[in-house]
Amino acid sequence: MTVPAAEGAVLSTVLIVDDAPQNLAVLGEVLQPYYRVRAANSGERALRVAASQPRPDIILLDVMMPDMDGHAVLQSLRGMPETRDIPVIFITAMDAAEDEERGLALGAVDYITKPAIPAIVLARVKTHLELKRARDRLACENEWLEREVASRMRENQLIQDLGVRALACLAEARDNETGQHIVRTQAYVDLLARHLAGHDRFRLALAGPRRDMIVKAAPLHDIGKVGIPDAILLKPGRLTPEEFEIMKAHPLIGAAAIGRAMGQAMAQGEGWAVQQAAGAFSFLEVAQEISQSHHEKWDGSGYPAGLAGDAIPVSARLMALADVFDALICRRVYKAAMPLERAYEIIASGRGSHFDPDVADAFFACRDLFVEIAERYADSDSAGDIS
Repeated sequence: MTVPAAEGAVLSTVLIVDDAPQNLAVLGEVLQPYYRVRAANSGERALRVAASQPRPDIILLDVMMPDMDGHAVLQSLRGMPETRDIPVIFITAMDAAEDEERGLALGAVDYITKPAIPAIVLARVKTHLELKRARDRLACENEWLEREVASRMRENQLIQDLGVRALACLAEARDNETGQHIVRTQAYVDLLARHLAGHDRFRLALAGPRRDMIVKAAPLHDIGKVGIPDAILLKPGRLTPEEFEIMKAHPLIGAAAIGRAMGQAMAQGEGWAVQQAAGAFSFLEVAQEISQSHHEKWDGSGYPAGLAGDAIPVSARLMALADVFDALICRRVYKAAMPLERAYEIIASGRGSHFDPDVADAFFACRDLFVEIAERYADSDSAGDIS
């Protein structure tokens, strides 16, 4: 049995819509002890009241009304964002099955025939208000859960990004390069990937999350240098042929380390966990191909595998140009920074031999932006070198 709300409790609002004043009076008398009641004597007025405050929690809607009948009102209610979720109970003298079916098909939650019996009206209103509160509570919980999941995903992504950056900086700490090198080369790769994303030859390789994975994995390109002896890695002069052969192993060292990490994770994880971590494994696969192949050359003269042309992963082709450009224009212990015009000449001469021709073209299309990045993230001891 419906009982009056406790003192101070927030009453639910019921909107009664009927063109007959006596019907509004009867329903209002039944409902007012338990609910806040609003009334409308036409379809047009019902739409205005439903969209105003206090917005109704439920609507009792007469079907047979002049000008705009209940079916038309319900259709309009469902078409407005602010009223589409308000439950509507039809109250009508029509009792044919097809009339009831039509109303329910339009979105009514229930159907009460006239003359309305007070106990039935109260029971139906109470039931559908409870259902609405349950739906609203579930919607709020789902919204909170979605926000929480999004927050956790952002947190996990930040942890991944910081982990990648930490590993990259560890490799750079053993080299003659600085942490700014990984910042610059990552930004260069991002520029190239964005420019080429719509290109027929690159569209598939840079589609969806793949492009972001390539950019995020770029800092790991030289992770294999952790396995190169200091005497070679830190040598200020030109390497001997024997030393260079040892240095050329760093792409394979990095790729092998990433591969071992993936293998151990798959061996230790349950099947469901591995499936859930598919995105992380895809990222590591991209990092592995960048590490292994960023010293390959378009004409097949690179290392470690002597890959040529499209056999070189797109991610590694982007990384190759970004890495070379940064090496050319930045000071190292064993060399001075090269003027921009000379760097441009070297990259132009490497088009079709060292670099994928389309990647080289993308570089020249974006070269002013490359220079902006180089200046923004210049090493503190070479801020004046770029010219």
